[in-house]
Amino acid sequence: MGSVPATVGSGLSGASVGSALAGSSDAGRAAGTAPDYNYTDALKLAHWNWTTDKLHWYLSQPAKQANPGTRMKYSGLDDARQLDDLITYLGTLH
Repeated sequence: MGSVPATVGSGLSGASVGSALAGSSDAGRAAGTAPDYNYTDALKLAHWNWTTDKLHWYLSQPAKQANPGTRMKYSGLDDARQLDDLITYLGTLH
């Protein structure tokens, strides 16, 4: 899977790797809008909401392909079952 693109917990305290993905798909949160995280302009200007389909699309490919201009280092997850399991897990976090 490569580097961890974000934290999975609901809070950002101590998160130095990335923003929290917990609850992102069920909330329909706009990309680049979680409080207390310094997003790149690439994600702030992405103009999409995090949904289950968007998480599948985004996490299945390298971050720099999914969101050109990002600083995130993530090589993508190409195992469909692992991707489904990850997104299901993220949906349980609030």
